[in-house]
Amino acid sequence: MLTLIGLLTICSLVVLLLIGRMSPVLPLIVVPLLGALAAGFGPEAISGFFTDGIGRVTAIATMFVFAITFFGVLQDTGLFRPLIGGMVRLTRGNVIAVTVATAIIGMLAHLDGAGATTFLLTIPALLPLYKQLRMSPYLMLLLLALGAGIFNMLPWAGPLGRASAVTGIEVTELWRPLIAIQGVGVVLLIALAALLGWREQRRIAAGKAGDEGVLVETASDLHEPSAEERELERPRLLWANAALFLAVLVSLFSGVLPAGYIFMIGLCLALLINYPGGKAQMQRISAHAPAALSMGMIILAAGSMLGIFTGTGMLTSIAKDLAGVLPAPLVGQMHIVLGLFGLPMELMLSTDAYYFGLLPVTLEVVGGQGVEPASVVYALTIGNIIGTFISPFSPALWLALGLAGLDLGRHIRYSLWWMWGFSLVLFGAAWALGLF
Repeated sequence: MLTLIGLLTICSLVVLLLIGRMSPVLPLIVVPLLGALAAGFGPEAISGFFTDGIGRVTAIATMFVFAITFFGVLQDTGLFRPLIGGMVRLTRGNVIAVTVATAIIGMLAHLDGAGATTFLLTIPALLPLYKQLRMSPYLMLLLLALGAGIFNMLPWAGPLGRASAVTGIEVTELWRPLIAIQGVGVVLLIALAALLGWREQRRIAAGKAGDEGVLVETASDLHEPSAEERELERPRLLWANAALFLAVLVSLFSGVLPAGYIFMIGLCLALLINYPGGKAQMQRISAHAPAALSMGMIILAAGSMLGIFTGTGMLTSIAKDLAGVLPAPLVGQMHIVLGLFGLPMELMLSTDAYYFGLLPVTLEVVGGQGVEPASVVYALTIGNIIGTFISPFSPALWLALGLAGLDLGRHIRYSLWWMWGFSLVLFGAAWALGLF
């Protein structure tokens, strides 16, 4: 009976997350509560489950709130804009250089881990260039999505935070072994961008027959910041902000302090350096509070959900019954199989459904075979994360499609096989490095 209630609870949760008619916070809180009540647990027991679950994710939620605000403030100062704008100008007229630069720009723009920011920074700057060179905007979106997918492995980007909330493993601890995979991904993406640029160059040459002179000749068609954005920029403090950014990254990598505390300190310094005065500082915090609080609330809600799933024994019951019906050779390899098909599953599962629905069950099933939780996280994450911005459940993708005037169906047809192949190569690299 507990297995049946657990399956109904998880399926209901996944369906509600997929439909997307309400904030993820609502089903993450309400559905597990109803499941616990249906299983016969009372308020006292549920209170204990809640307390345990919240205790597991408080540090993660803290990190997200301050990390998103910190990177948002650095974006306000214009720290990355000169680099992105300079690369756009340097590549003008050379199709292969444009595709390579697009890949690099997509990765740099995703340093704050926010997909919406990535596309807002890059698409308005790159789209006029692609149009005037008669390059496919779907190629631009593919390269931006791949770059963002690689850097989506950063600890403040979202997926690792969700995995950390599920497993209880500190998020920077999960990230460190993934740095090598990100390095492989960067090299692979630049090579793929050059290949796709060469292919695009041949397509253009065949299609425009002697019209080679259609190039961008001025910077006037590149996206310019608004007057409000210009007021927030701090060009004279560029090097100070760059040093602060690097110091935060080094501190995260070294683990000298907890990640949340590092971002707290980093945010304080960013505000003091760039926006002295209480009013200006509160305006910057308020500007980024919606994104920061939204992710923090999702992580806290996930903590309450996991506390109930764990405390009631639903996951353990599901795992035992599932292990009993699966072929014996597959039980210990379930995370590998799911990882191999993780990217196509992006078309059916949202990020929340994937990490809060599929990951906990997989952990319970293979955990009985001696598989470490970190290995399960790496298999599912590496197999899935490159496809983040091909999923119809990604709000940032819809923003990108709107900015570029593109169609979701054509984007999926154009990008799916390249993304899946890229994902499988990274999966193989992770396997070779012994991550699972």
